[in-house]
Amino acid sequence: MSEQNKPSFGQKWKDTKINRAAVITVLVLIVAIVLIVSVTIASNRAKKNGETPDTTPPKDTPTTEVPKDTEKPTEQPKEEKPQQNKEPTTDVEDKLPSFILPVSGALSKTHDTELQVFSPTMNDYRVHLGVDIVTGENAPVYAAADGTVSRIWEDVRMGYCMAIKHSGDCYTIYKNLSETLPEGIGVGSTVRSGQLIASVGESAMVEIADEPHLHFEMTVGDLLVDPLEYFDEKALESLKMDASYGE
Repeated sequence: MSEQNKPSFGQKWKDTKINRAAVITVLVLIVAIVLIVSVTIASNRAKKNGETPDTTPPKDTPTTEVPKDTEKPTEQPKEEKPQQNKEPTTDVEDKLPSFILPVSGALSKTHDTELQVFSPTMNDYRVHLGVDIVTGENAPVYAAADGTVSRIWEDVRMGYCMAIKHSGDCYTIYKNLSETLPEGIGVGSTVRSGQLIASVGESAMVEIADEPHLHFEMTVGDLLVDPLEYFDEKALESLKMDASYGE
C-alpha cells in the first residue's frame, strides 16, 4: 500500500470512536434483552407455582356484598299465627261463679241506689248499698264463692271489712265484721266457696243500732250490683223462711 492510501491518524481515531459506540449500543441492547427475558421467566414461574395476584379490594372500596340480614329469605315468626286461626277464648275464669249465702239469717235491708230507708243509728233517711242479713253476734261468715282475699281494712263508718276477688271481674264485700279473723285468712289467701273467713261483729258505726247482721255488697266489672240477683232461688227462699229471725 502506498503512503497515500494509508489512513491518517485522525481517520483511525474517528473509526475507533464509531466502533466503541457500536459496541456500547450492542451491550446495552443485550443487557435490556437479558432483563426482559429474566422478568418473563420469573413471571412464568410464579404462575406455575399457583401464585395469583391479590385481588382483594381495599378496605375503603365499596363492594356489592349482600347484607347479612338479606342473604336469607324472610322467615315467619315461629310462634306467631294469624289472628283468625286462634281459637276463641273460653277460659272459665271469665265467667261468674255460683254464689252461696255468706251467712245464715234473715234479710233485713235490700240494695237500692234510689229509694232511701230510715237509719235508726243516724236517725235519717239514706240509700242502702248492699244487703243486710240479720244473724247472731259472732255468727260465722263464709266465702260466697271461690276466690282470693284482695283487701282487709277498717272503715270509719262500716267497721272491719273484707273483699274477695272472684272470676268474671267480680268482688264480694263483707262489712260489720269482728276484728279477729280465722287462722290462715289474710290478704292474698285463696279461699273456697263456703270456707270460714270471718265472724259477724258490731263494728259498723252507722248501723250500730241495728240488730247484729252482716252487711254484704257485690261488684261486677267495677259496678256495684244487687247481690240478690246472683243467688239462686233456693238461697233466696232460705232468707225469707228463716224462722229464727222472721221476715
